[in-house]
Amino acid sequence: QVRLVESGGDLVQAGGSLRLSCAASGRIFSIKDMAWYRQAPGKQRESVAEIRSSHSTNYADSVKGRFTISWDNAKNTVYLQMNSLKPEDTAVYYCNAQVRQNYYDNWFIVWGQGTQVTVSS
Repeated sequence: QVRLVESGGDLVQAGGSLRLSCAASGRIFSIKDMAWYRQAPGKQRESVAEIRSSHSTNYADSVKGRFTISWDNAKNTVYLQMNSLKPEDTAVYYCNAQVRQNYYDNWFIVWGQGTQVTVSS
């Protein structure tokens, strides 16, 4: 079973910074892409940032210029550097990865348990 474990969530004041980490473990043949999602109370889970194995990236409009996603392939770990945080960024942040366990397997999605980020005014 492939597992994703997030860490780094905290309480921070507006304008501050946090770095989230997501480590993948278990039998993994390859990872196609990794991403960060977030879900605030009463709202749907939304995509925040994604990164491909080529290290190309995409960001939600709401975080462009403030957040940076990166991927350490050797460690199977994805990071989300969050700067200039706003109260609107408050949410549970979830790591997501598209993986396969051998060359002939279909790709499947794995989710982490989430880490709480709270930005105060």
